[in-house]
Amino acid sequence: MERYEIIVRGQLDQRWAQRLQGLTITPLPDGTTRLRGGLADQAALHGVLASIRDLGLPLLLVQRHAPADVADIDEVSP
Repeated sequence: MERYEIIVRGQLDQRWAQRLQGLTITPLPDGTTRLRGGLADQAALHGVLASIRDLGLPLLLVQRHAPADVADIDEVSP
């Protein structure tokens, strides 16, 4: 399982979690939303990206994290 962080412009709440493969949804103060968590494979990632597109949300960042990197981003992220 690969871990990803995705940032979109716009606000999402937890009701979208199932559609977004169970990623953790965190609305940020700057009007963006961070999605973070593990995805089974590239097909799952493309499914999440398609859902973001279908919702009309501008995609700002997609980043894959190695397992050690995930602890690092948790420490510095708000």
